[in-house]
Amino acid sequence: MLVLGIETSCDETAVAIVDERRRIHADVVLSQLAEHRPYGGIVPEIAARSHLVHLDRLIGQAMAQAGIGYAELDGIAATAGPGLIGGLLVGVMTGKAIAAAHGRPFIAVNHLEGHALTVRLTDAVAFPYLLLLVSGGHCQLLVVEEVGRYRRLGTTVDDAAGEAFDKGAKLLGLGYPGGPAIERAAAGGDTCRFPLPRPMLGRAEPHFSFSGLKTALRHRVAELGGNLSEHDRRDLAAALQAAIVDCLADRTAVAIELARGRYPGLATLVAAGGVAANQQVRRRLAATAEAAGLRLVVPPARLCTDNGTMIAWAGVERLQRGLTDGLDFAARPRWPLDPTAPKAIGAGVKA
Repeated sequence: MLVLGIETSCDETAVAIVDERRRIHADVVLSQLAEHRPYGGIVPEIAARSHLVHLDRLIGQAMAQAGIGYAELDGIAATAGPGLIGGLLVGVMTGKAIAAAHGRPFIAVNHLEGHALTVRLTDAVAFPYLLLLVSGGHCQLLVVEEVGRYRRLGTTVDDAAGEAFDKGAKLLGLGYPGGPAIERAAAGGDTCRFPLPRPMLGRAEPHFSFSGLKTALRHRVAELGGNLSEHDRRDLAAALQAAIVDCLADRTAVAIELARGRYPGLATLVAAGGVAANQQVRRRLAATAEAAGLRLVVPPARLCTDNGTMIAWAGVERLQRGLTDGLDFAARPRWPLDPTAPKAIGAGVKA
């Protein structure tokens, strides 16, 4: 079973071909970092245009890399949400066109499900497992019960951890993307010089909040008159990273206890999404999992950020279960993994 996966939800144009034996036949990713760096963040119109310009070429490159023709594909999977609607439309329409032209099933993949199932490709993790999904746009704790079945335990009441990294890096003049920039700067910094808050720490429900942390960082920068030395930048980056890591670890520990009450056989904690590539995050989550008697599994760094491999693999998992979609499936900018979860848990909570 060979599935072509297309990922265009944000600022990476990615295509991959994966089979049910967990073999990656092709994996092509075109980053748009250079196009968005001058703006300090992602410009949706620029992202969509780049997907439109490059996607056909990258699909051809992936097919050549795999050494196959379209007739050998068993399904076409494309990210259909959540994400930037312009980019989603490019990927979904291209995937539908290939599926229609070659008489193959079309699989609309939830981008978050792609992240959630990656560890079943890399490590064959068995259901159920607890997932910390942490990226630039998402920060959630979910129990992955099965393909298509997710129970959300916690989410952010405002911003995601990855957004805090990005906005923090911009405040400190460290460039874009912010996560790697903060991690590099923090390596030589003092975490204690600038005290920063740990929002939600100790709360009974495993929700997150990072808006106040960003505000506190802005105040620290303002107190220095906005004229930051390299020493200041390192210490502020270290303080910000330490605060985010503390929040992620504390909220995850609470979710572990909740999940264990509902799923007695739970044995694995999984971290996925771009922020899971951060080494300090990985180390703290490993300690959190070990203290709870769980195994921590994190995909390789290249599969934590957006990629076509995770979409192709999610397509394989769904195709194996007969979960395909019609060519009338509409891309959607918002698409929660757990549709039964409350849309608002307090003011401003993101579904």
